[in-house]
Amino acid sequence: LNKEQRAAVQQIDGPLLIMAGAGSGKTKALTCRIAYMLEKGIDPHKILAITFTNKAAQEMRERVHNLVGSEAEYIWMYTFHSFGARFLRREIQNYPPYTSQFTIYDSDDSKQLIKNILKEMNLDDKQFQPNAVAGHISSAKNRLLGPAAYRKAVGDNFFAQRIADIYDRYDAAMKRNNALDFDDLLLVTTELLRKKEIREKWQNRFHYILIDEYQDTNHAQYLMARYIAGSRQNICAV
Repeated sequence: LNKEQRAAVQQIDGPLLIMAGAGSGKTKALTCRIAYMLEKGIDPHKILAITFTNKAAQEMRERVHNLVGSEAEYIWMYTFHSFGARFLRREIQNYPPYTSQFTIYDSDDSKQLIKNILKEMNLDDKQFQPNAVAGHISSAKNRLLGPAAYRKAVGDNFFAQRIADIYDRYDAAMKRNNALDFDDLLLVTTELLRKKEIREKWQNRFHYILIDEYQDTNHAQYLMARYIAGSRQNICAV
């Protein structure tokens, strides 16, 4: 490691922001930081590492495994969405009517549901293109707006109000089907972490959080990280 990388690796406690360009050894610094934490006696179960792609998560897992061996298996290294999915299998019963047997809809499933709703509402899919409608719903969820909050936020515009109507029906259908879309993995996780007893449970579970590609976080992801970091504030963002 160079001097800057070593400084990033060895500062364990408190918030830390690492600014680094592509190819400057960010992943190396993160994986060495995890190895250093384990060397200092930190329980691997207490570490949460978040990346933005499954490929990056897998690469980090392999690198940490090469450095520390089997202890790497106890560290949660996931994308925000896969962390959300794993979290929700344990907690979603606190978010009725969902159960832990929920299914996850991909973008094609979501678009098909929107097409069905457009037919039910006799709306023209040229004017209300399923892709565009899905984009509006996704954007609302990433801003943590449910159907009622979205309707209030968009005002009296005719088109926006029809999107709100579609969102209403979409949300109701997802609940009936015990299904979540990708954005729900963040939205519902964040909603549950707002509850004090759940938040404190997960703050006790993870004492150290590392996030790669932090500049890509949206509001929901930012809040997820903030809620879990809690008063310890042991969060390292790259």
